[in-house]
This record gives sequence, C-alpha cells and structure tokens, in this order.
Amino acid sequence: MRRSALLIVAGLVAGIGGIGGPGGAGMRAAAADPAKPAKVLARRNVNDKGTMKQCSERGGKVSCKRVAVFQGHNAAQATLRTDSLDRPSGAVWVRAENLGEEFQGNIYKEDGSFDDDALAKLDDLWRDTKGGEVRAVRAQLYEHLSRICDHYPGQRVDLVSGFRFHERDSSRHYHASAMDIRIKDVSIRELYGFAQTLDTGKENDGALGIGIYPTSQFIHVDYRAPGEPSYRWTDWSGHGGGGKKKSPGRTQPARKPVS
Repeated sequence: MRRSALLIVAGLVAGIGGIGGPGGAGMRAAAADPAKPAKVLARRNVNDKGTMKQCSERGGKVSCKRVAVFQGHNAAQATLRTDSLDRPSGAVWVRAENLGEEFQGNIYKEDGSFDDDALAKLDDLWRDTKGGEVRAVRAQLYEHLSRICDHYPGQRVDLVSGFRFHERDSSRHYHASAMDIRIKDVSIRELYGFAQTLDTGKENDGALGIGIYPTSQFIHVDYRAPGEPSYRWTDWSGHGGGGKKKSPGRTQPARKPVS
C-alpha cells in the first residue's frame, strides 16, 4: 500500500516538474513594454501586490516575467505639444459599443459655434449604460474626438465607455470628461501615440490623461481636473468600469455648453 502511494506521489512530482521546465518557471525574463508588441501567450496569477505573470513570444522564443498591472507617470514637459492646436473640422463618426447606437455629423454650426443639437445627441451616446443618466460632456473632448476622426478619415471611432454615473468621483468618466475608444484596423499603440500629440499641458488648460489598455485593446483619453498635470499609464488588467454605486442626485443635471 505504501509502495503504491509512493509511486503516485512520484508521478505527481514528475508532472509538476514538466510544467516548470522550458515552458514554466525556468523561462528568462522578457521586457513588458507595450511599445514593442509581442505575441502574448498567457496573463495570469494577478496577486495582491499588483503584479501578474506575463508570457510572450518573440523570434520563436518564449519568455515570462512578473509585471506591474498598472504603470503610470506624469507626462514629461518635453513631450507636450508646444504649438497651438488647429481647429478640427467638427466632423464626428462614433458608435457606442454597449448601446449599438452611433452618431455621424458635425459638432459646429455654419458660423463656427457649437451645435447644441449635435452635442445633445453625443451626450446621449455618452450616457451611463447602467442607469441611463445623461450629462453634458465637456465640449472640448468632442473637439479632440473630431481631431481623431480628421486624422483617420472615413474610419468610425468605437466608444467603449463614456460617462459613468456609478463610477468613483475621482474618475474623469464620472465628471463627463473622458472617453475609452478604439478604431477598427488601427493599433491601439498608434492611436495612443496620436492622442498624445493633442496634449497642450495644464498651463494651457489642456492637460490630458491618456492610458493604454493592451488586454482590452482600447485607449482612454480625458481632460484632467483643473491644475492637474498631464498623465500617462498602461493598464494590463482590462476594462472594469466598476466603483461603488452612488445614490441619485450626486451630480448636476445635463447642461449644454455656452458657445
């Protein structure tokens, strides 16, 4: 009986040893820089220290290491735009993925002022998908959306998330100043790079928060709170959109921007 038990234990140990061989713990560390994409084979074992095991393949070689799930930093002043932004065409083509609705039109009137009707339609597209609450989104965010549409003519922007009423109040989504977006057939690295060219910094009231989500394949763009510096981050955890629920009435009803 004891001999049988020993044989079973020996078999289990051999099996575990196979897992830890060339495809397991014996792998050498590889860089986790999203700027140099690799074929990601596995992401698992997220721990309470905010790290996760990530395996990737480059040149036929597989490597694994633990990486920080969230990596963020203030944007260096030298990376911010120094010249003024050109006025966008105002043309916007965007589809809200969670709603299955889209808007295609212009945010400006012929005289160059904001078209309140178009802004209202976009605000409705940005609405909270849990409770349906609508807020007036910062119009300048729509101008950045138009600049993105101008840069990728004829390509629709897909909105992953807009206003989130049930988000924590430190989130720019809660303050109707953020968007999570992607464009079909455009890499998120390319889209992330272009979004950074729109950041004029807090001195010009144009500081942006720009994040890239390699796991969920979208980027985040927001207007920072007044006085906050421009910020950049990479988040491997995926899209949550969580946060504690708030009772109704915590924010002001939607108002249209004064042109």
